[in-house]
Amino acid sequence: MAWAKTQVAQSEEWIKPKKDLRRFRELIDLWFDLHGMQLKRGIERKKALIHMCDALGNPIASTIDANMFATYRKERLEGKHVPLNDKRKRSRGISVNSANREHAYLRSMFNELRRVGQWSGPNPIEHVRQFKVDEQELSYLSLADIAKLLASLEKGSELDALLVTKVCLAIGARWSEAVNLRRSQLRGGKVQLAKTKSGKIRAIPIAEDLERELLNFSNIRVDRKSDLDEPLFRECYGAFREAVERAKITLPKGQLTHVLRHTFASHFMMAGGNILTLQRVLGHADLKTTMRYAHLSPEHLQESVRLNPLAQLHLTFTSENEVKQLKPSTLRDLIAQCDITASEPNDMALWRGAPAVGKEVDL
Repeated sequence: MAWAKTQVAQSEEWIKPKKDLRRFRELIDLWFDLHGMQLKRGIERKKALIHMCDALGNPIASTIDANMFATYRKERLEGKHVPLNDKRKRSRGISVNSANREHAYLRSMFNELRRVGQWSGPNPIEHVRQFKVDEQELSYLSLADIAKLLASLEKGSELDALLVTKVCLAIGARWSEAVNLRRSQLRGGKVQLAKTKSGKIRAIPIAEDLERELLNFSNIRVDRKSDLDEPLFRECYGAFREAVERAKITLPKGQLTHVLRHTFASHFMMAGGNILTLQRVLGHADLKTTMRYAHLSPEHLQESVRLNPLAQLHLTFTSENEVKQLKPSTLRDLIAQCDITASEPNDMALWRGAPAVGKEVDL
């Protein structure tokens, strides 16, 4: 017994670690103070985590496990634990995307606390997988729709909304990036976008006529040098929505202004644009995000038209009757040219695809 007491006194390894009794809310506040407050949407994340904390009853953080979170997530999808101020979702559950977002917030919080040495345990949901979300087709405006929209904006005398729309269509800017544009960001035939989603500055060339239109507008709106750092446009989201309704353009839910960015990217690729250039213009950190638009390229997967087996068969024979008239020796020669091994000639087997497949076929 004396020896054991001596070992405990001399080595921390013999000391039983104290149980971490901090509650979930305490960790949320700690995460926000040490990291979250520096994030663009840190306050939004904190609110989501606090709502989760309240729904779970502010448990001791060390008792949170995969099952607890999975049960909470299931109930959220079923319409439970709805914030009091969120009337839209009282009759239905949150979307799968929203559930995945809350999942990411919680996982990120524990990971960050581990990095700064404030959490020694494992991440309780590190083995919980997010829901798989099927990729949805991105909607974009046709050239006729664009013309109707611009005409509707001009008819409504909403110059702010008209110019913001033109900027979005011309350089693929997000609505928030365009509406917060400042005179100081227009220089040398380029628009310099700052405070972007990725945090990186993008400088994108614009056409001379649009640059002239923006500068003329700024000369009217900005009358003092000190105003150069003030937003060039007034908030005009409502005016844009009304213009879309007047033009009778139907858009997918949640894509009211973002359809302009999709429209830029879609027409850029349909006109033969380079996917890497599009990535830089849109400011995507990951090329996989930009690849959503690759299928719109005129050359996208066009080799499948030329290299599919039916096309190769058509190049070899003009009709089924022509195959039937070939001698067995001729068939063997054709098969050899197509790099096919065969036995016991049968002209119909060749017609069914032997020249196109390029592998062993019984003849």
